[in-house]
Amino acid sequence: MRLVFAGTPEVAVPALDALIASERHEVAAVVTRPDAPAGRGRRLVASPVAQRAEEAGIEVLKPARPREEDFLARLREIAPDCCPVVAYGALLPKAALDVPARGWVNLHFSLLPAWRGAAPVQHAIMAGDEVTGASTFLIEEGLDSGPVYGVVTEEVRPTDTSGDLLTRLAFAGAGLLAATMDGIEDGTLRAAPQPADGVSLAPKITVEDARVEWAAPALRVDRVVRGCSPAPGAWTLFRGERLKLRQTALAPGRTGLAPGELAVGKNTVHAGTGSHAVELLWVQPQGRKPMAAADWARGVRIAPGERLGD
Repeated sequence: MRLVFAGTPEVAVPALDALIASERHEVAAVVTRPDAPAGRGRRLVASPVAQRAEEAGIEVLKPARPREEDFLARLREIAPDCCPVVAYGALLPKAALDVPARGWVNLHFSLLPAWRGAAPVQHAIMAGDEVTGASTFLIEEGLDSGPVYGVVTEEVRPTDTSGDLLTRLAFAGAGLLAATMDGIEDGTLRAAPQPADGVSLAPKITVEDARVEWAAPALRVDRVVRGCSPAPGAWTLFRGERLKLRQTALAPGRTGLAPGELAVGKNTVHAGTGSHAVELLWVQPQGRKPMAAADWARGVRIAPGERLGD
């Protein structure tokens, strides 16, 4: 089939690579978000998908809004049979959805209808899911509600961050998306409506969602830290300034600390929760780079009874 691929971040690159490598399909063009400021100099940088497409000699379209007539006219000229999508980052209008004869097919990183929305992996970890996966589905005008072509499953490991899990899903999902394109082309694959039961939503994680509540059980604290890593980063307050928590570990043998209370050992830092303690492994003080929690604790000279969250 003749394809136009839509995607933006690094997590979409494995799927683009899989389609480029396919002998059955031609990636005629790529649609991605416009160049964005990055780095200390805030210079404009092309998205990871745009960079990969340019390396492969594929035409790149960067509409500010996919409803722009110039973009829609070019899409019609290219005349794709199907448009696979991975984390494009903008809503597609009906005028765009109507162009490919076989529609736009999205690779979504959850087992639909669970975790519809922008942050499925983060929400799966924060909710304590033991299994998640990826789904390919036909895009409709609703939020991730279209009929599903196929799924792959993936175990959520006890120490997974959202970054760890998303990396594995990106590669597993790339194979699923390529297989979905094959099945659509040869007519062996039919999309099945999503069940009405089991729907859950995964909106973008806000800064407030990422704030650690120390009165919560240790398991919940650890899930928030892992689910918000690497972005937006779980955080708390220490001496009135924001402290990001980059990595923690459960410490069921360490009890007796009040919620948020810090206990510093020779090479360890523990914080109390609503149950047992968690060990702080990596933190990031405001305006500084991530550092080992033990190094941070030595530098700030934590006094007995000091707490996080105040």
